[in-house]
Amino acid sequence: MDARHQVRRVLIITLVLNLAVAVGKIIVGALTGAVSITADGFHSLMDGSSNLIGLGANAIAGKPADEDHPYGHRRYETLAALAVGILLIFTAYEIITSAIERLTSGAKPELSPLSFIVLIATLGVNLFISRYEGAAGKRLNSELLIADAANTGADVFVTLSVLVSMVLVAFFNWTWADPVAALIIVVLIGRAAWQIIKQTGGVLVDTAPYKSGELAQFAGEVPAVRKVIRARSRGTIDAAFIDIDVEVAPGTTAEQTAAITEAIDEKMRAHLTGVSEVEVHFQPSGYDERDYAQTARARADALGLNTHEVRVIDANYGKVMEMHVEVPPNQTLGEAHEQASELESSIRSALPDVVEVVTHIEPKLTESSGDFSREAKDLKVQALTLLRDHFPTADWHELRVSALNGSGYYACTLHVALAATMTLEDAHDLAERAEMLLRLELPRIARVTIHTEPQEARD
Repeated sequence: MDARHQVRRVLIITLVLNLAVAVGKIIVGALTGAVSITADGFHSLMDGSSNLIGLGANAIAGKPADEDHPYGHRRYETLAALAVGILLIFTAYEIITSAIERLTSGAKPELSPLSFIVLIATLGVNLFISRYEGAAGKRLNSELLIADAANTGADVFVTLSVLVSMVLVAFFNWTWADPVAALIIVVLIGRAAWQIIKQTGGVLVDTAPYKSGELAQFAGEVPAVRKVIRARSRGTIDAAFIDIDVEVAPGTTAEQTAAITEAIDEKMRAHLTGVSEVEVHFQPSGYDERDYAQTARARADALGLNTHEVRVIDANYGKVMEMHVEVPPNQTLGEAHEQASELESSIRSALPDVVEVVTHIEPKLTESSGDFSREAKDLKVQALTLLRDHFPTADWHELRVSALNGSGYYACTLHVALAATMTLEDAHDLAERAEMLLRLELPRIARVTIHTEPQEARD
């Protein structure tokens, strides 16, 4: 049973109990003429009315998001809780009117043992409802149940004040105690109403359910995040929407930002309960150090192109960037050249210190799902032999050779395990030399992808 159905079940149970309590108090109040008992009865009747409002709001709030309500219907439950608070204010007004009338008239209520029995019984019911509904509200993170539990909690003090006033009237003939108790009830009802309106009003005016610093701390735990610019939240504690603005390395690709977004989302949900949605906005960092290859790939991604073998050369007249650019194979040479020129211009605008961009255009090739031909098997054996002869200390494994969409060429994918103490720069250099070796010695292999890993991960 989901949370929405559990809330509905709690509301139905409390509705039945509140109606039973209200009917009992109103009947006794009418028979005895005790205005405080009657007021308490109508207060309990308002509790039942708030349960009905809550049931309706719960049904609407459970609807999925639609075109008119893209953030869902959760605010209907907030509105229902606000309606409970407003109902309490109207109830308080009616009780004040009756209490003032009784004070001015000085009429004495006619009490009987039944009056005390009913009040004691309803006191027990109110205690049960308050604790049951409050515990359920905290467990299910339902502001509606928590608001209603606070309302019912006020009923306990109301009934106690009525009992005290009845004792004073019955044994000391203090007729004024009845309307005074009713006025005390008004104060308690007003306090409960204010708490509910304050809480629901805060949600409706987008008071943050979580502290900005707390959210920034969680987002900052993601290693790729260089700086958290802004962290915001809105909604309720059980259905919060979180917006995070972060700085990342210049040239971060769309694929990388998607992974960072997922990591931030996981951090928020691990630390916080009731997170409905996490939205992350990215800005490039203003650091001077630039990842040239990453920036080039990001610019290529924006144009729907793939790049590989990106190199930056420090010439005497400035930096020169070379790269291989894959374009759709069905394009003409003119169309491919136009795309490559657009990419070159985009890279130069993003990296002003790169004075020249040299692109090598080649068709985008797709690997087949599997290749068991004799030539593929021979290439695999030859590739492994070459690598083990030239790089005997490296552990070459998981080598796969597959055809590239009918082009007559092949792609080679493999892993190499190296010493964990080797620097990342040295590992990258070894992989580049291995790639060059295979492409020079085995011209039929047009693409080489090498995954480096520490030897300890291999063992």
